[in-house]
Amino acid sequence: MITRDTIEEKLSLTEGEKKWLANPSSLPLLVSDFFFSLIDKDDPEDPIRRQVIPQELESKVEDFLDPLMEVSYSVTERLIHHYTNRCALLTTDRCFTYCRHCFRRRFTGTSTGQISQEQIIEAVDYLKAHKEVKELLLTGGDLFTLSNDRLEFLFRSLREAREDIIPRLCTRAVATYPERFDDELMAIVKRYSYGAPFVLMTQFNHPRELNEKSINAVSRFIDMGIPAYNQSVLLKGVNDNVDVLEELSNKLMYNRIKPYYLFQGDQVCGTKHLRVDIVKGLEIEKELRKRLSGLTMPQYTADLPQGGGKVILTENYLKEVHEDHVVFETPDGEIRKYPR
Repeated sequence: MITRDTIEEKLSLTEGEKKWLANPSSLPLLVSDFFFSLIDKDDPEDPIRRQVIPQELESKVEDFLDPLMEVSYSVTERLIHHYTNRCALLTTDRCFTYCRHCFRRRFTGTSTGQISQEQIIEAVDYLKAHKEVKELLLTGGDLFTLSNDRLEFLFRSLREAREDIIPRLCTRAVATYPERFDDELMAIVKRYSYGAPFVLMTQFNHPRELNEKSINAVSRFIDMGIPAYNQSVLLKGVNDNVDVLEELSNKLMYNRIKPYYLFQGDQVCGTKHLRVDIVKGLEIEKELRKRLSGLTMPQYTADLPQGGGKVILTENYLKEVHEDHVVFETPDGEIRKYPR
């Protein structure tokens, strides 16, 4: 693992990176050896590097620590119930690699540790009493930094309490630490693949992250019948380019991973330098829609501040509304009438 103490031995740092090292932000520097190996060491603007090596700009005090107001929607110490039909369970604050665009900086990397058995039971009891909850996001941090024993306890407790809930397995580890997905771990996943289906939620932000090892890690879930959906984050200098996103979406779909969300970066302290102007994001979305099919097109989405929730961002093709018809503009810029 590459840490703050070892980074200078492994990489020639830019001035901005050196300044962060002298005055680090709260989110630790930790990069798995595998993900670090994907960096082009000769390119200070390498898109993998920008995601994991911190810059001085992280130290700017602006934006929000908790823009989604998760603390306000927390019903137990670890369970967040914002949307009526789904909850998020913070299983751990740990990751194998800390992404500099992390939206949960208030929690991630804070030494809170993995969820305890008591906290799991507390969350499960809440879910028993709230039948309107149909899905549970197992998130953090990264779910798969949990020990196998704790994962087994979590899966068993959830299945015994609510077999009808769909668990979303939210992880970046398939990209950053694919060796985690060994036979022992996958046997645990398989043991609890009954009832409502598991769904694997990945985060690949750049085509280079989709390599043989990461693809094989995801394939172990898919071959078990667990569908995989990808949630990318639109990041300045990483993937704010139509060609890059087109390649990423097609590569994901080719490897049986559905491009699901393309998230606008959240207004989180220390991430503004990675956030893409939302108007540029809409221009990218408009061009992507011309190039990609419905299968490969992700939903460009913003999670609104102050707990406003998710909204889909897209070009408004509806231009006029009349008594007997409406007027649309096609993705290619032509005009079509549609009767009411």
